[in-house]
Amino acid sequence: MKVIVTGATGMVGEGVLIECLDNNQIEQVLYVGRKPSGKSHTKLKEYLVPDFLSLKSGDTQLAGYDACFYCAGISSVGMDEAQYTHITYDTTLHFAKVLLDQNPNLTFNFISGSHTDSSENGKVMWARVKGKTENALKVLGFKAQYNFRPGLMKPDKTQIHLKGFNKYITFLYPIMGLFFTGCTVREIGRAMIAVTKIGYSKNVLEAIDIKKAANAK
Repeated sequence: MKVIVTGATGMVGEGVLIECLDNNQIEQVLYVGRKPSGKSHTKLKEYLVPDFLSLKSGDTQLAGYDACFYCAGISSVGMDEAQYTHITYDTTLHFAKVLLDQNPNLTFNFISGSHTDSSENGKVMWARVKGKTENALKVLGFKAQYNFRPGLMKPDKTQIHLKGFNKYITFLYPIMGLFFTGCTVREIGRAMIAVTKIGYSKNVLEAIDIKKAANAK
C-alpha cells in the first residue's frame, strides 16, 4: 500500500510513521506537514507545506495513494472553541476533501480521542469538536473511513519528538495500564494498516478495538 501520514512530529503520528516504515505491507509513505519528520528511509517522501489550508484540489503530489493516516492535531488546553474548531475541524475537512479529489478510492483514518462526543451536544468542548469532525468525515464519500479513539498510549523507544508528559509515560504506562485500557503507538499504526487492507466491523475504534485490529491476520 501507498499511504499518506500527517502529524509525524507529534507522539502518535511519529509512532504511526515508524510502524509504516518498518511494515512490509507499506510500499511508500508520503509525509505531509509543516516541519520535517526527522526520519530518513527509502520508502519515505516528504511534502512540506506552510498550512494544510493552503493545499488545493488538483494537487498531483497527493495523488496515487491508498490511505491517509491523519494524526495531526493539537491539545485544546488554552484554546477557545472557535480556535480549536478551526484547527481540528476546518483544517482536517479541507485536507480530507483535497485528498478525496485526487484519490476517490482512499481510506481515511483519523486520530480522534477517547470519550469523543458523537452527539456534538455534550458539555466538553474538545469532545464536541472531535465528534463533529468524525461525523463530517464519515459522510464525505471515502472508500472507507475509520476514527481511532485511543486513550492511554505508550510511545515507541525510538521516538525523537516526545514532549512534556509524553517523555515520561513509558515509565508510567505499566502502572496506568492497571486502570485504563491502553495501546502502543505502533499498535495504532498496525491497526490503521489492517483496517485499510481488510476492513473492520465498525468505523469507530476504541482502545480495545485498536489492539484487536493490530493483531488481525
